[in-house]
Amino acid sequence: MRVLLASTSPARRALLRQAGIDPLTMAPEVDEDAVIHAVESAEGRTLPPDEHVLLLARRKALDVVARLALDDPEFDGLVIGGDSMFELDGQVLGKPHEPSVATQRWHAMRGRTGTLHSGHSVYRVVPSQAPVEAHAVAHASVTFVDDITDTEISRYVDTGEPLAVAGAFTIDSLGGPFISRVEGDPSTVVGMSLSTLRKLARELGVVWTDLWNRSEDSSEHP
Repeated sequence: MRVLLASTSPARRALLRQAGIDPLTMAPEVDEDAVIHAVESAEGRTLPPDEHVLLLARRKALDVVARLALDDPEFDGLVIGGDSMFELDGQVLGKPHEPSVATQRWHAMRGRTGTLHSGHSVYRVVPSQAPVEAHAVAHASVTFVDDITDTEISRYVDTGEPLAVAGAFTIDSLGGPFISRVEGDPSTVVGMSLSTLRKLARELGVVWTDLWNRSEDSSEHP
């Protein structure tokens, strides 16, 4: 059974590979801002983080499933979509993109605790059958060290790592030493909750260990 990750995120792919699954990858063609704007305009409200990440995770997975039906109708396996947002004091912090924004966020997060929301959508795709989906949102609280210095923040931002990740931090790379505690599934903070993915696969009738396909001589990194 094949596994296709509806994302080209190196962190998500590495996470699955560390768990024994070497996935195929396909970038979803989804205009995230347009999707959120359309739904919020239609409903006249701002989506809370859990609805936001689940909506985008489902749209990403569905986009890839629809393209598979045309490009690879014999695909048999799972398609996984995900999306993440970080929330601090009720404010959603997406990807900062700019060094100045990342720096401001780290000054605000120093010694504080926020919540990482991660949406998951998993489709069971079988040839000549309608795909079936299971979805869920996982949450993990993240506490940052209170003694990170201005110099450390500046040097971390200069690496460029925090600019393109939700909340301006990572736990599995350079940002890890600046996080003092995680409550919840730690993999949620990386980009996907592995325990949640296992649960969704099980709901779809798939045994998680049947997905293991990484060869013994594969590198630990993509």
